[in-house]
Amino acid sequence: MTNKSDPTTHFGFETVREDEKAGRVQGVFSSVASKYDIMNDVMSGGVHRIWKDAMMDWLAPRPGQRLLDVAGGTGDISFRFLKRAGHGHATVLDLTEPMLVEGRKRAEAERMSDSLDWVVGDAMALPFEANSFDVYTISFGIRNVTRPQDALTEAYRVLKPGGRLMVLEFSQLPNPMMQAAYDAYSFNVIPRMGQVIAGDRDSYQYLVESIRKFPDQETFLGMLRNAGFGNAKYRNLTMGVAALHSGWKL
Repeated sequence: MTNKSDPTTHFGFETVREDEKAGRVQGVFSSVASKYDIMNDVMSGGVHRIWKDAMMDWLAPRPGQRLLDVAGGTGDISFRFLKRAGHGHATVLDLTEPMLVEGRKRAEAERMSDSLDWVVGDAMALPFEANSFDVYTISFGIRNVTRPQDALTEAYRVLKPGGRLMVLEFSQLPNPMMQAAYDAYSFNVIPRMGQVIAGDRDSYQYLVESIRKFPDQETFLGMLRNAGFGNAKYRNLTMGVAALHSGWKL
């Protein structure tokens, strides 16, 4: 039960107190950590790899840049960034320590250990000084943050002047009939696959619901601008199943 005086948010389709959400999200990702990379394949039909490459294409990492990868989980984005940059540094930050533990087990983590930090932290209260990073990325993570606008404000704070934000997130298809078909797949197939693959239907049910509760592309673009980002734009991926949002600290 939520008290009327307490601020509330959504956990999937459920209304919860704001101070409950982070713990419940941690529970989901602690549960799926060992199967996280398989989970991304289930959620996207394997296409998340193409989307992450598209993110790097638009981002165009440069040698020597410092990346903060928030909700960076098992390091997928950081590994891609460092490979593209040639040399640089990436800090992987995640609220859920088991996710970082899984990331450190990956072969790339060992090969790139001199260029990587792994930090447990909260997207809404980053443990870094202002003007510290050239690039901020968050991939399939911002919809799990209790107050996404606060996370964007923090992103702006820790970026250097001239720094760039890029967000990859599941989004909404512009065609209602296509959206209805995608919803039918999401709600009927993905939780069942989660049960079979990870023995965890509830976490996958939450993840599907969280996609439907997240703002659409134009609304989220406005949130970037409200946080101070200039030259803010987005690109739809796979007709809007996912979207990339980009902004600059000008």
